[in-house]
Amino acid sequence: MTERTQMKTAVLIPVYNNPETIRDVTAKTLMFHPHVIVVDDGSDIEVSGLLSGLDASVVNLQRNMGKGAAILKGAATARSMGFTHIITIDADGQHDPSDIPKMLSAIVKNPNAIIVGKRDFANADVPRSSVFGRGFSNFWLRVQTGRSVGDSQSGFRAYPLSVLNELKLNEKHYSFEVEVLVKAIWAGVSVIDVDINVYYPPGDKRVTHFKAFIDNLRISILNTKLTMRSVLPWPHRKIYFDDAIKKTVSIWHPVKSIRTMLTENATPHKIAIAGAIGVFLGSLPLIACHIIIIIMVTSFLRLNKVVALTSSQLCMPPFMPAICIETGYFMRNWSFLTEISVETIGYQAFDRLYEWLIGSLIVGPVAGIITGLILFFMAIVIKKGTDGIAQQ
Repeated sequence: MTERTQMKTAVLIPVYNNPETIRDVTAKTLMFHPHVIVVDDGSDIEVSGLLSGLDASVVNLQRNMGKGAAILKGAATARSMGFTHIITIDADGQHDPSDIPKMLSAIVKNPNAIIVGKRDFANADVPRSSVFGRGFSNFWLRVQTGRSVGDSQSGFRAYPLSVLNELKLNEKHYSFEVEVLVKAIWAGVSVIDVDINVYYPPGDKRVTHFKAFIDNLRISILNTKLTMRSVLPWPHRKIYFDDAIKKTVSIWHPVKSIRTMLTENATPHKIAIAGAIGVFLGSLPLIACHIIIIIMVTSFLRLNKVVALTSSQLCMPPFMPAICIETGYFMRNWSFLTEISVETIGYQAFDRLYEWLIGSLIVGPVAGIITGLILFFMAIVIKKGTDGIAQQ
């Protein structure tokens, strides 16, 4: 989506058994936007009758499929009607339709991004479970993606339909809203926060269809799967909005990969830092844990995992461990280890492991700095060449 004049947005309201609020929410939404699609997710009372006289499209699901399924069904309907974006808003009255213009403005400025409404929790009526749930969900999203999102549980969002169409989404319930953010970030889609208002009625009047046990179980299982996927070394599938940069990132083609990363969000200094950290961590005696540690560190620091993992391969045995052990041995004995025997390698294994550790604290940073400098200057040269070609 490159031209703002091509954008057309619908507001999508998924609803399941909210007969007291759905008409009021829909009517208020129509005051701020003319295109409203209501998805009735198998409610006990037919929603189309409750919305009689309102100029809103209603999509009916024969049975309750879950919030995620309702959003995807509504997105497919919106796409068939010629819309390019949807704004989702809850049917329980929690969200304020007057915030819709903020979302529309954010869409215009960031047409390829997912916009997430960050709820204002300053209100005293906000349930503690919502505060905890948001913090918990935000933490795991950062672990899995290396990115910070202000409110990963907010249902007030704007989605480019092209993004929803490209992502492989499996969750059909509340867990959908976590899955779509994580997979979108993995795919290179920006996620942008917009401050919104939120209303929680008093506890005795509050209606929720969030099933504490089963929905938390679904989210926990999803977080486990996403975290496990995030530590795997191969890159995630990217979404490209410009066919001209649709290239493959491969650890076997470093120059081509650096060029591709430079066309995305990577910069020479970030590539260099990722490579340096990969070599440093790769030199440490983190036996059988190198990949997991590198993925966790690079995710937290928002660095490129592929660069770090590729660079760490320079530390594969026996070359790097031998250098570290010799360095550590020299630091302890002021002489080099020259005897390789059952005694020095077997019986004295813990001594060698300790020497590997202290040696890696010297060799690792030096090798990391050298690798980082090489990658930095390679990226600078490649970037200049790419920019020169683009200007011709």
